[in-house]
Amino acid sequence: MNKITQLFKIQYPIIQAGMVWVSGYKLASAVSNAGGLGLIGAGSMYPDVLREHIQKCKNATSRPFGVNIPLLYPNIEEIIKIVIEEQVKIVFTSAGNPKTWTPLLKEHGVTVVHVVSSAYFALKAQDAGVDAIVAEGFEAGGHNGREETTTFTLIPMVKEKIAIPLIAAGGIATGQGMLAAMALGADGVQVGSRFAASEESSAHDNFKNLIVATKEGDTQLTLKEITPVRLIKNKFYNDVQELYKKCASPEDLKILLGKARAKKGMFEGDLVEGELEIGQVSGIIHEIKPAAEIVISMMEEFQRTKIEIQNNSRI
Repeated sequence: MNKITQLFKIQYPIIQAGMVWVSGYKLASAVSNAGGLGLIGAGSMYPDVLREHIQKCKNATSRPFGVNIPLLYPNIEEIIKIVIEEQVKIVFTSAGNPKTWTPLLKEHGVTVVHVVSSAYFALKAQDAGVDAIVAEGFEAGGHNGREETTTFTLIPMVKEKIAIPLIAAGGIATGQGMLAAMALGADGVQVGSRFAASEESSAHDNFKNLIVATKEGDTQLTLKEITPVRLIKNKFYNDVQELYKKCASPEDLKILLGKARAKKGMFEGDLVEGELEIGQVSGIIHEIKPAAEIVISMMEEFQRTKIEIQNNSRI
């Protein structure tokens, strides 16, 4: 057992990221049943929908699972209330100040983890009393840092600053990537894009198939003036770039983005006008697989690679 498996009482130090429009109870329970930690993504759910997914997840797994909550969520008070009422034991927070809700959650026995993109914010989160940190590099598909610090640069920078467990995120989809992150100081990994292209993912099949077809250079970090996201290059992405050429203000970008643009692309499958968030690592994702198979194959590759390196070091 390592720090992460002990903290969450799970078999493997693999956390499935709580992604918008992708991470419902089916995916979260499948990952948890396979020995990892599944997360329900609250960022794309109305409060009543979140409660339903939590209850269904409880019925689908007897193992630990959690909820990812973007702290800038408009109904944040109601979301926190639901998590406490439903006795969710693990909460990952992101996109906001962890000081606001961490004390209340911990008062109710919740293990709290906060997602950051810099060593500075990792220290802030540790000071806020969180139990672990997710350090996410700019390779990631979701909301990440404006500084464009890569995961393998970020992990050792954060590791030397904090005393609590560290989870690496961004660009990790294989056992080899997991081993590399842990060699740099991570205690576990959070995986998003690989699980987005799983059978249990709630993403539209159009989006899943596009992830598999995505190659090196097909994604770009953009919309930093609002919330930085990595997008697959499609018509919507091109429209954003054209607006930048006209020296667009944040308000102009918000108008173009409108409402439910991510839902349109990732959940409804509009590959032209939709916002398609995915990580750079999509370039090595070549098939849609069951979530359990992803977890097991990552762990097998992790162990196999570790042994190969040990054997090679004896030469």
